[in-house]
This record gives sequence, C-alpha cells and structure tokens, in this order.
Amino acid sequence: MKETPLSNCERRFLLRAIEEKKRLDGRQTYDYRNIKISFGTDYGCCIVELGKTRVLGQVSCELVSPKLNRATEGILFFNLELSQMAAPAFEPGRQSDLLVKLNRLLERCLRNSKCIDTESLCVVAGEKVWQIRVDLHLLNHDGNIIDAASIAAIVALSHFRRPDVSVQGDEITLYALEERDPVPLSIHHMPICISFAFFQQGTYLLVDPNEREERVMDGLLVIAMNKHREICTIQSSGGIMLLQDQVLRCSKIAGVKVAEITELIQKALENDKRVRKEGGKFGFAESIANQRITAFKMEKAPVDTSDVEEKAEEIIAEADPPSEAVSKPVLWTPGTAQIGEGIESSWGDLEEEEDEDEGGSDDVTILDSVKMETEDQNVGNHITDDTPIVLSDSEEDEIIILEPGENPKKTRIQANNSKQEKASSKKAIRKKKKKKAAN
Repeated sequence: MKETPLSNCERRFLLRAIEEKKRLDGRQTYDYRNIKISFGTDYGCCIVELGKTRVLGQVSCELVSPKLNRATEGILFFNLELSQMAAPAFEPGRQSDLLVKLNRLLERCLRNSKCIDTESLCVVAGEKVWQIRVDLHLLNHDGNIIDAASIAAIVALSHFRRPDVSVQGDEITLYALEERDPVPLSIHHMPICISFAFFQQGTYLLVDPNEREERVMDGLLVIAMNKHREICTIQSSGGIMLLQDQVLRCSKIAGVKVAEITELIQKALENDKRVRKEGGKFGFAESIANQRITAFKMEKAPVDTSDVEEKAEEIIAEADPPSEAVSKPVLWTPGTAQIGEGIESSWGDLEEEEDEDEGGSDDVTILDSVKMETEDQNVGNHITDDTPIVLSDSEEDEIIILEPGENPKKTRIQANNSKQEKASSKKAIRKKKKKKAAN
C-alpha cells in the first residue's frame, strides 16, 4: 500500500486540532460515526456504511469434507479484499501487510471467539459438513476498516440462511429454498471491534479515527467485545507503551459502543425480517433515498401528450415570420463579383511593394560587395603566404577556401560578375511584369 504522505503543514494542523479536542468532521473525542446497514435481495448480503467507509459482506455455503482433527465441526473462512476502487493506494493482485493483519484480526475476533456454533454445521460426522465463507469487499476507504469489516461480517452471518438438508442412511438430500425454509446459523454472541487511536505517545485518544487521523496517529488499540462486556480479542500496534488505566478506560468506552451497535444490528435484522414476511419491497434499490439529486431511482411522472400537435400549431401561428434577407452581388470589374461588404483588390500594390523591396536589396548587396573588396585589400597586407584565405558570400551561402598560391582578387571578380548577372535577370523580369500590368 503506497499512500501519498501528508505535508508538514497538514500534519501540524491535524495534531493541533486534536490537541484542542476538535475533529475534521465535527465529532467529539469519543463520538462514533453514523452506521447505516442495508440488506440485499439474497440472504447473507449486506452493505455497512461507517461514515464514508463502506464494506460489502456476502456469505456463501458449501458441503465439504471436514478436517481430520475436527470431524464433527464445520469450517469458517473469512476473506477481506482491498481493491483500488476503495482507494488508489491499494495495490491490486498483491497481499499487503495491512491486508494480512486485518484478515488475522477478523479470524481471531469471529472464529476464535466461538461466536458461531460450528458443531451445528455438521451433517454427517467425518463425511460432510458445511463450509461457511464470508467475503468482505471494501467499497470506499475513509478510515477504520476493521470496525466496518467486523460489523459487516457479523451482520451478514446473522442474516444468512443455509439450505435445509436431510440424511437417510447414506443418502444426503439438499432442499431448495422453495421446498423448505432455509435454516439460520446458530450465533452465540456478536463480537464487534472498536478502534482507538493514540497521538503524541498516548497523550491524546480518539475513537473511530478517519483516514487522515490514521496517517498522523502514533499507535492503534483494537478491542473486540460483545454486549456482555466479554473481551474476545485485543491488539495494540504502533509501538507505543500504554498504561493500565488507559486500557481500562478504552475497554469501558468499547463496552458502551458495542451495546449501541448491537442494538442497531438487531433492529435492522428485525425490520428486514418483517418486510420480507409481509411481502414488501426490500433490497439495495429500496434503501436509496428518493427525491434527491443524487438518487438513482425516481417515481414516474405522468405526461399528457394528447394535445401536443394543437399546441405546436398555435405556437407556430403566433410566432413572427422569419425575415427574408437577400444578398446583392457587387461588381467591381468585368468578370468579378463580390457578395457583402469588402474592399478593392490590393494585389497590384503588393507587387509594387515587392519590387521596391527587391530594388533595395540589390542596392544593399552592391554596397556589401564594395565593403568586402575594401576589407580584402586591407586584410591582404597582413596575410602571410602560409595561411589560407576564407571568403563567404552571404547571398549565395558559399564558402570559398583559397590556397596561398592563388590570387584572391580574381575570385572576388568572378563572384561580383555572377551577382551582376543575377541583378540583370531580375531587372528583365520586372520589366516584363510592368508591361503585363500596362496591357
């Protein structure tokens, strides 16, 4: 998991807010975020929202052979998945240290605490038992994954119903849901994890930290407890030293929070059971609030289309007719036409300007040649017989290297002759253009 580190300014801001007993979402130090539980159409499917942290829980079952050392006990399997859909920092296809730690903590909380009677999952001792698989998918990550995952797991297990079976001799009959009512799991108690974040070596304490608070915390204490105030598991991470009084205070807070969450879970299960029994609507689609901009489902509004044509004809009759705009062509000279406003052609002016520019450039080249000849004469007095002379013609982009035995003046005369030939050819072209313009 590769998280973007917080800047020093953000870190100081969060720590100062914690020192002043203020939180980003407006909660107090010991407040828990709002919990929302939604059930799917099938048994054993639920979504738990802890603030903005969302976890999807799905329970499935299968008849398998038991373990050799536990021939009369069923099998429980928990699997938590962290995908990039929940947070970009999670790496796909790789088990990070955070994922391994969360899976182990869930197994210790739910399986090792014996919250489910595994012996009731036995069908035939030593041959067939039920394997219960709990898949948890993190949909959105906003901190405190373990609390949301533990709640989603216990809710999905409490809501799940396995198919009924019967055994006659060596024959095992599995009944569909339409033939016999499914059987719920035997759950002894509901262990729920409560997380406590410590800051500045245990000086400050927060319950249910969010994602940004987890980045600046020094240590984390997770206590799994049921409503009977029985501690199922406890885990401390971060390398901080906690006093006995701090752990006892956290256990008392956890007892209060677990009792509230357990009551909320039982009410949600009773409401879903009542709705299913009465034949009402249930499922994820029914849990979406209507009459909101962010809602996916809206009621159908009746639209009367009987008199649409009559209203359209009335609107067209009352409207003003469109104005007819006819463009008139403008004839400047014979054989040409122009529509709209414009100016006369200026091609002749452009040609005259080009001729002037060319004449000016010829004057400049002649002056350059005169300057070069004078410079060559001045430089020739200081040149020795061993050094070669390099002359450059800027117009033709040619470099002429003369050896000591050759005469530089003859080469310059040849370059000047070529320039004069080009100038005469350009004058002839200009005369032809002027004759054409006059005609």
